[in-house]
Amino acid sequence: MTNTPPAKAETADLAARAGQGKVAGILLAGGLSRRMGGGDKPLKLLGGRPVIARLIDRLGPQVAMLAVSANGAPGRFGPFGLSVFADTVPGHAGPLAGILAGMEWALGLGDITHIVSVPADTPFIPTDLVMRLRAAAAEQGNGLAVAASDGKTHPPIALWSLALRDALARFLHEGTERKVSAFAMAHNPAICPFGPAVIGGRTIDPFFNINTPADMEEAERLLAGET
Repeated sequence: MTNTPPAKAETADLAARAGQGKVAGILLAGGLSRRMGGGDKPLKLLGGRPVIARLIDRLGPQVAMLAVSANGAPGRFGPFGLSVFADTVPGHAGPLAGILAGMEWALGLGDITHIVSVPADTPFIPTDLVMRLRAAAAEQGNGLAVAASDGKTHPPIALWSLALRDALARFLHEGTERKVSAFAMAHNPAICPFGPAVIGGRTIDPFFNINTPADMEEAERLLAGET
């Protein structure tokens, strides 16, 4: 499984532009998985391992710490050794509520300045995701960067400054709009484009996510091709 790595000079330049401060990763696992027939998509097996385990392998080395945003019994994520927290906004308000809960969790840690949110059903994310989002946000100057690929933005996959916490809380508690894109685009994010990933000898969107049984079958074929 490979994403085309940046050249060494490019990596050094990205690191310099990314700035200071620690970033925590938030795995968004609070969805109801209706298109998968229920259950936790991140806990379903892909190539003999839970989907979330593959994502932890890719995102974990990029962040200072990692946690799971999930409603319901937190113990089901116990084997992964991560903090688990539920939404602070009632009524299954979607991934934006998970991002808010992630900010509130990170604020209690003291030395975290940003979080990166990633849906927990995207097992092939780039291994330089966080560094590139941080560099894009630093250039924009507002601490917010949204990933993009193939001409489309992916607002749930983004870097968020914790300074946005109060604005996000007001957005969720006072309004009726709860789309991640609505909040993110209202705050002039940097858009950070990513090229395709090569998985199993095939070119795919690096933010391929597993929503349906057919998507799971496709992910299995990708891994089989890689083997």
